[in-house]
Amino acid sequence: MSEMDQRKNAVAQSPTNRDSFGSKLGVIAAAAGSAIGLGNIWKFPYMTGENGGAAFVLVYLVCIAIIGLPVMLSEFIIGRRGQKNAIGSFKKLAPGTPWFLTGWMGVVAAFMILSFYAVVAGWCMEYVFKSVTGGFAGLSPEEIGNVFGTFTSGVVRPIFWLTVFMALTGCIVYAGIKEGIEKYSKILMPLLLVIIIVLGIRAVTLPGAGAGLEFLFKPDFSKLSAKGVLLALGHAFFSLSLGMGTMITYGSYINKRENLGATTLQVTIADTAIALLAGIAIFPAVFAFNIDPASSVGLAFITLPNVFNQMPGGMFFGFLFFLLLSVAALTSAISILEVVVAYFSEELKMTRHKATWIATTVITIIGVFCSLSLGPMSEVLFFGRNFFGVMEWTSSNLLLPLGGLFITLFIGWYWGPKRTKEELSNEGTLAVPYLSLFMFVCKYIAPLAIFIVFLHGMGWLSWLPFLK
Repeated sequence: MSEMDQRKNAVAQSPTNRDSFGSKLGVIAAAAGSAIGLGNIWKFPYMTGENGGAAFVLVYLVCIAIIGLPVMLSEFIIGRRGQKNAIGSFKKLAPGTPWFLTGWMGVVAAFMILSFYAVVAGWCMEYVFKSVTGGFAGLSPEEIGNVFGTFTSGVVRPIFWLTVFMALTGCIVYAGIKEGIEKYSKILMPLLLVIIIVLGIRAVTLPGAGAGLEFLFKPDFSKLSAKGVLLALGHAFFSLSLGMGTMITYGSYINKRENLGATTLQVTIADTAIALLAGIAIFPAVFAFNIDPASSVGLAFITLPNVFNQMPGGMFFGFLFFLLLSVAALTSAISILEVVVAYFSEELKMTRHKATWIATTVITIIGVFCSLSLGPMSEVLFFGRNFFGVMEWTSSNLLLPLGGLFITLFIGWYWGPKRTKEELSNEGTLAVPYLSLFMFVCKYIAPLAIFIVFLHGMGWLSWLPFLK
């Protein structure tokens, strides 16, 4: 065997006996599933509607390139090089330094995010049930709004669906990487794609749908504000599941022979494509029935049920839409729970099965308090926010931006180009023509952009006149 063949074989071998993804398709399906969640199918459309449509989309795509690609690639590098969980990878790559605190921020953020994310996912599952049973049939827009308000402020049904969702998530993670996460990602991601394509085809065939497509794809920059640009910047970061350790954890399961640069690009394209397909599925229908596209958070749970009520075959398409939301939520939740499970099993030396059920149970309990804070505990406030709001604000505005900031600084300033090239080139077996640009972005561009997102999220830029 030649020296080059020996080197390639060495690269292909995982340095540990940890479970890992079995194929490139499995890597892309799982990582894309992590990135594609409620943020793409629910939040992206209503943010687009509130910020002028196509101009916002264009800025969002630019921001994906500036922030999304380099941060995701940085996380993959840290994870695959470290071959450990989010905290353990930093400890291995930077022993005796405080960099491991970046991993801690990711694990804490994962705990917080999944606790309230599972609550919203439970709403999606409730709406799947209502769509199947005709629960919205004959209701006026006001009555649909009342249904949403009554349900979310309740006790039994929201907690029931929260528990069902977390049980599903826990069962998949319990089965491991290859037999759990990879196996089910390969099923759920094609299902998600088929559903969103069917919904898109139905939407664009509605009378008057052209106005919705024009809104989504014909930029009018006069409708885009400076605040909208900052929101696009922030959403480009959050929509890819960055800063919470998911891509570090998934990166640690990627085989040494995979091309990290190509994988990152493919995952980012898949995530962005699903977001755009969600817009195609939603805006033509919204415009066809003369509904305001800037419907904020209520777009999915109040506005769209009203649209489906007016649409021929609306009961079926409503079922498909909320099934789509539930599947997208599940693929993201799997990756978030895996961050916590990997930490428990590797750092606290638990078996994977024990780690999964402890993490699932604790997060479900926290989720119960998040759910109750929208109803019976709504008057229990912390710094003016209910418990759900505290979990959401702390993770989204504090932990995720800081985590992403330190990840790019770690690669750009601590890890450096030499070791980065070793990992990206698979120890010299692949060309990395983009290395200089990537390092420049990690050193200067991405940290600055993420720091601006952090300042905006903290409300420290509100004094600027163009953001008022």
